[in-house]
Amino acid sequence: MLQPPFLRPGDTVGVVAPASRFSYDELTTGLRILRDDWQLRVIEGESLRAADGPFAGSDDLRRADLQRMFDNPTVRAIFAARGGYGCYRIVDDLDLTGLHRSPKWLVGFSDITVLLSRLYKQGIQSLHGIMPRQFGNEGMGESIDSLRQWLFGNGPNEYNVPTHPLNRHGLASGRLVGGNLTMLCNSIGTPTDVEPEGAILFIEDIDETLFSLDRMMQQLRRSGRLARLAGLVVGQFTDMRINASLPFDQDAFAIIADVLSDVSYPVLFNFPAGHVDVNLTLPIGRAVTLDVTTDLARLTFD
Repeated sequence: MLQPPFLRPGDTVGVVAPASRFSYDELTTGLRILRDDWQLRVIEGESLRAADGPFAGSDDLRRADLQRMFDNPTVRAIFAARGGYGCYRIVDDLDLTGLHRSPKWLVGFSDITVLLSRLYKQGIQSLHGIMPRQFGNEGMGESIDSLRQWLFGNGPNEYNVPTHPLNRHGLASGRLVGGNLTMLCNSIGTPTDVEPEGAILFIEDIDETLFSLDRMMQQLRRSGRLARLAGLVVGQFTDMRINASLPFDQDAFAIIADVLSDVSYPVLFNFPAGHVDVNLTLPIGRAVTLDVTTDLARLTFD
């Protein structure tokens, strides 16, 4: 796996909007932090001020915006301003030649998962983490600092999280892959379908019905992906909804645990990453070790 160089003050970074539209004013705090606090030179993509229906500009505009950042050898990191929906429409036509020639970090999560998966399949590490549009939200300080540490080469050696009663004990190592569960399932059978064999898979999601969560987990099981994992990290499942016509009397974690009832690898529940205030940065493509016992739940970066 190709690891891009870590940032230093004075480096140039790009900010683009490859998915949903938003008000440019929502980036005020994020751009200030990047420029003033982190002392980075910021190139703003055209998509940050664009709109085309629900998207931050047309597919062609958003694709070209991201492509320019990939191809610019002076850019050392690319931040997706927000997620939403839209990356799925442009991911296949991106040329990663420039990214291989001049490696740089791609940062984002949620809808950005499909881009992180594309880079994973091309052997390039990326960062699943908070995006600049969220930098101004209350309670995001720990998430912002987590991203800063990883980008500047000061990431932690491990994450230790509280144990959870649904955890499955064990020790396993593999490449870290994953992100938003909906995007992962929608990628099955496409060029961004990630082969999970021997990997440590991370999943999270937001605003899905409980029966659709069960269906997605069953899809992973039926496709053989769950059986081939080395381990699983279950992040936050936020604002999950009950459908009156298809009620589930279990919460999200219980639904996931039921589908995993016959697996033998370690499973860590309630990891602090996803659509929540504390969204710890995860290096996608990095070799990691997952250690889950009665007394500890630990993700170590090898």
